[in-house]
Amino acid sequence: MTVEEFERDITGAVELAEQYWDGKVRDFQPVRRVLAYQEEGEVSCGGQPLPRNNAAYCSAGDFIAYDVRWAVAVFRQIGDAFLFYLLGHEYAHAVQARLGIQTRFTIQMELQADCMAGAYIGDSVRGKSLTLDDGDLDEFRQGLLAVGDNPDQPWFAPDAHGTAEQRSASFFSGYEKSLDPCDLG
Repeated sequence: MTVEEFERDITGAVELAEQYWDGKVRDFQPVRRVLAYQEEGEVSCGGQPLPRNNAAYCSAGDFIAYDVRWAVAVFRQIGDAFLFYLLGHEYAHAVQARLGIQTRFTIQMELQADCMAGAYIGDSVRGKSLTLDDGDLDEFRQGLLAVGDNPDQPWFAPDAHGTAEQRSASFFSGYEKSLDPCDLG
């Protein structure tokens, strides 16, 4: 897999997410920018440096940032489909901010974002604006297993995202049933 393929997939995932949410959210505004970084602390959000091996939506600056070295490694190890999940999950956080969704626990926001990412991908496949290749659903499963919290992580921890099983269930619930199970209120 080449750098050009990676860049094309990142651009395609962002464009598809913008198109999808524009059709779902009244007066939708895309995030201001999506940027790659290479060093811990190279990009900050609200004064907090973004760590390596991560992707994040920053409401303070209305941008999505991702560690490009990590994302390229994931792209090469897991596959191109997972980039659509990764960008879809972070874009879902931007939509949560636009809709004013707040929850008591971080894990609730994270699992909802997984569901929303699944809905964006599943609806895009059903609407024929995205075509999955053989093995792409397995890439999503494999990727979600890789990003699940350690089983020892308390669900109420400030950075809890959910176990691999919880994240996978949320994603595939959205993928199969659109936004209905995502509890957008």
